[in-house]
Order: sequence, then C-alpha cells, then structure tokens
Amino acid sequence: MSDPTAGGLENLLSEDRRFPPSAEFVAQANATADLYAWANADRPAFWAEQARELISWSTPFEQTLDWSQAPVARWFADGTLNAAYNAVDRHVEAGRGDRVALHFEGEAGDTRTITYADLQREVSKTANALASLGVGTGDRVAIYLPLIPEAVFTMLACARIGAPHSVVFGGFSAEALHSRILDAEAKVVVTADGGFRRGAPSALKPAVDEALDKGAPSVQHVLVVQRTQQEVSWTEGRDVWWSDVVDPASDQHTPVDVEAEHPLFILYTSGTTGKPKGIFHTTGGYLTQAAYTHLNVFDLKPETDVYWCTADIGWITGHTYVVYGPLVNGATQVIYEGTPDTPHRGRWWEIIAKYGVTILYTAPTAIRTCMKWGEEIPAQFDLSSLRVLGSVGEPINPEAWMWYRRVIGGDKAPIVDTWWQTETGAIMISPLPGVTETKPGSAQVPLPGVAADVVDDEAHSVPNGSGGYLVLTEPWPAMLRGIWGDQQRYKDTYWSRFQNLYFAGDGAKKDDDGDIWLLGRVDDVMNVSGHRLSTTEIESALVSHPWVAEAAVVGANDETTGQAVVAFVILRGDAGASQTPADEVQAELRNHVAKEIGPIAKPRQVLVVQELPKTRSGKIMRRLLRDVAEHRQVGDATTLADSSVMDLIAQGLSTPQSD
Repeated sequence: MSDPTAGGLENLLSEDRRFPPSAEFVAQANATADLYAWANADRPAFWAEQARELISWSTPFEQTLDWSQAPVARWFADGTLNAAYNAVDRHVEAGRGDRVALHFEGEAGDTRTITYADLQREVSKTANALASLGVGTGDRVAIYLPLIPEAVFTMLACARIGAPHSVVFGGFSAEALHSRILDAEAKVVVTADGGFRRGAPSALKPAVDEALDKGAPSVQHVLVVQRTQQEVSWTEGRDVWWSDVVDPASDQHTPVDVEAEHPLFILYTSGTTGKPKGIFHTTGGYLTQAAYTHLNVFDLKPETDVYWCTADIGWITGHTYVVYGPLVNGATQVIYEGTPDTPHRGRWWEIIAKYGVTILYTAPTAIRTCMKWGEEIPAQFDLSSLRVLGSVGEPINPEAWMWYRRVIGGDKAPIVDTWWQTETGAIMISPLPGVTETKPGSAQVPLPGVAADVVDDEAHSVPNGSGGYLVLTEPWPAMLRGIWGDQQRYKDTYWSRFQNLYFAGDGAKKDDDGDIWLLGRVDDVMNVSGHRLSTTEIESALVSHPWVAEAAVVGANDETTGQAVVAFVILRGDAGASQTPADEVQAELRNHVAKEIGPIAKPRQVLVVQELPKTRSGKIMRRLLRDVAEHRQVGDATTLADSSVMDLIAQGLSTPQSD
C-alpha cells in the first residue's frame, strides 16, 4: 500500500479562494454553527435527539449506542420502526398526501407525477404482491431495474415487509448479477423487459435469465415490469408480469415493525475481485443519518424545494439520497431514467428548468463532461431556481468546482462537496451551506456527530499541512454492520490497518486551516523519485489549464524514477488546443503541471484521448489506464460503460516525451 504521508508536494492543495454563505442564506439555513459544539459535547445524545426528531418509532428506543461488540455497532437497538412508514405513510397521515413525491422523467420523454398518497397505494400494492410470491420478513429480494418509479416502489415495499433488498445496477452483467443473487440467497428477482438508454431500448430480462441459468436455487420467482415492450423469453411458473400481480393487488397494507438493527438492505461494492462484498445496513441508525444529512447538508425545505440527485438506485447515493433520505424528509424530487446527452446535451438543464429544481446533487465526472461540452449549452436554459449544488463520488477538481458554481449555480448557490462511501451509508464530511466558508475542491470538515481524522502510519493525527490516511474514530449511526455472511472479512477489510480506527482506503490531507482534502484511494498515490504524489493533485493541475476538460493520471513503472506520471486528457471542445499540433499540446500541458506543482510532478507522457474508461457509475478505471501506460494487455473491462474506449486509447498511445 502506498504511503501518502511521506514526502510529497504541499502547494497545490491549498486554496486562497473563499466563498462565505450570503447573509440571506444564513438567515434561513437549517444548520447552524452551534451544531458542532452540541455534537462534540455528547455525540450519542446528539444522535439520539436526531433519531427522535426526524424518525417515527413504533417502540421508542431507550439505549442509544451499544459499542461493546466493536467493530459492530448497535444503534437505538431496543426501538422498533418501519422504513416505508417513515418514508410514505406518516406524510399521508399528516395531511401531506397531495404533495408530489416523485416527478418521473423517462428518457423517451414520458412523465409521471406521483404524490405521497399515490406512493402509499403503489408501495402497498407492491408489498402485497411480493407477499403473494412468498416474500416474508427477513427474505432477500434482488432488484435489477432501470431508474423508473417501480424501482422505488419495490425498494420501499421490501422495507415495508422487512425483507432486505439487494439492488443490482441495471448496467451490470449477468455474471455480476448471478454472484449477487447467490451471495444474498435472494428469493425473488424484480426486473424489467428493459430500459431506455441513449435513445434505444436496452434489455434487462435476458441477463436475469442468463444469471439464473447458471444456478440460483434460492430464486422462486422473477417479477417483470413491462417498460420497453421488448420480446422476452419466459419460464412458466417462475416468471410473472408486474401487471398480473401488482396491478390487481390490494392497496391496503400494514407495515411490519422491525427492530432498529434489522437489516434494511445489502449493497455490493463494485470493482471487487473474487466473492462479492455485500455491505449491509440496518434500519434505525441508517434512516436517522440519511434524514439528518439530507436535511442539513442540502438545507432542504420540504414545502418548497424540488430536489434532484442524478444517481441511479444501483449505487449507495441512490439508496440514501434518492429513496430513503428525501422521502423520509417528505421532499419533492425528480428522478430521470436516461443519460445527460439524450436526446441532446442540454437534457439535464432542460429538466431543471421544467421542474424548477432547487437542489442538484451530482458527480464530478458529470460536471467535467458538461465543461467539455461548453458552457453555451446550460446558458440556453433558465437555471435560476437552483439554490444549493452538491458533489459526490470522487474528489472534485477546484476548476470544475468553480465552473459548477459559476455556470450552473449563477455564482450564488453554495456547493457542498461531500465525502462518504457505500460503507458509511450517509455523508460524513461536507460543508454545511449556511455555516461553512467553502473552498473549491475541499470537503472541509466532518459533519456534526461525525468523528474523522487524518493519521500517519503510526495512527498519529497529522499536523495541518500534512497528508495521511483518512480514518473514522468513533462509530456513527449509518455505518455498515458488516459484510453479508462474512464478519471476519469485515474486520480484516476495514479495521485491521489501524487498531480501533475505521479505514477504507482513502488518502487525505489537512490544509493549513485544518480542512480536509481527499486525495483518492491510497492505491492512487504515486512514488516518483521518493516523492509521494497524488493523482488528484496532478489531475487538478491539468484541469486548471483552459484547454483541458478532464484528466486521469496514473503511475507507470519507470527504471529511473520508480514510477513516472502518465496523463490521459480530454480537451475542451472550445479550446484553442484543437488548432495546435499534438506535440505542442503535450509540451504545454507537461510544462503547466511543472509550473503548478513542481518539476517532479511533470508527466512523462500526456496522451490526448476522446474518452476515458469509466464504469457505469461514472468512476474512472485507472487500473486499465495503468495497463496501457505500462504496455500490458488491458485487464477486465466488462464493467465499463463503453469497453471500446480502451481500444481507442491503446491505439493512440504515443512514444514517451523527453525533456
């Protein structure tokens, strides 16, 4: 494992630009600065208050935290509740049934408006249908659907019964689906004939058939939504149409109360090798932190805001900030089935203008892609409704942050750059929009109630201005309770590097103010001539050049320096580089990095590419780029959104530049 604490260059991840919240925003903000002192004084009492304030309990809890079986926490364990009741029924009971819960926008242009009363009926019908297929409390249900309302109905119906759901992203292969069904021993698989992607139907049911053909003895039924009207193969007795069992079902259903520590869902982390790693979360603590973070990090006003998180439900962001957090808080939100460029590159901005979206939560990859397309595209749409912008998924380059604020946020909407993981369940480090003076590119400080630090190899807290390993030092309500069926692997994976500290593999740095900058995975820290360089630092330097829309950096073996920096860049469509010879572009960008960081960080190679290899969730697969940079056969590319990208990159690899 690389060590981000030794040596290194400190000058890039310091930021002089500051953006304090406006007086108007502060005056109406949900979060106030005194939350930090309150939480620090008594963290369990702070979380107990959030749990009582934000969540409805069938049986009130008496015990807040049991950490006696560390590293497995028990939060609010003697309380009982139901997640679907919290997300749906209580809003209807409070007279808010007419409030819109979901504005659904299909890629093909079809729309549905679903109120909380509608949602209650649909979730109840789905729960009754699942029960008729033999699903009971504790049974697992695999969900393999596009981002359509039925996906939300199914997740909440599982929660209503007390059946943990395992959502598998609709872009995953039959093999990936098969391994997840096997590991969770799913009783029912819920899927669709297909979904729409880039203007055409994309099949889903064949992957389910292929997965089950490999052997899945636990599966009794496959419930199929008709979305695209594609022809599908059919197994009588196993396969059932949604319209045949859900549509005629009763819309009356009593939620099942479960203990707070009852598993709510399993979610398998992507990119694992061997046996899939099923992260599981329980009900009470997860819902508490989902609701608390959603309310405060996004400054949600449920009565007036229109919220849009662009994530798919196949990822943790879609679980916490599409389904559970927003609905528990009674929000009105947008869900969109398709891609940002279908049928045109202004599709997202068109949707924001159409629904008057006020809060947008998306990934740096998407922001940089929109930068590449040019700011004249969002300029065609009225984005003045936006008042809070969020970033999630990976560190955001300062220049992308600035573009997001200026072009999308009208130079006024605060940006919350959030760090968290599948394992943490909810946001852990982020500015609070009515409190924090934000810095481009920094997640800044742990949220009230969260205890995080940056430590060195000996687990000592590093001083300001130094880098190290990001750790969590105290339990938090939404933390994973383990790896499904393998608690030893849970301990080995997250708790073995440092005694009594949670470490999941991210490097970080404290700047001179003590604010936290994420450096990406520690595996993405390079050792160049004894200096530790973060891929994020060099990528940020490249993206700060006006020619560059997006960059990915890897360390390649080098006989002289140990590792050498190899950069892959996408140029902006409107950049002057298009008229500049390739060797001059490369020289300009290499020299720019040297100027921004120092000569030691100067890339050995800069390769201009049309696209970067990304997973379907938008993460750059740097290991594949490392294969190219080291002239190896490219590894498994099946999880890429477009595997042909690697062929184009390999064909375009040029000889190394020299000084």
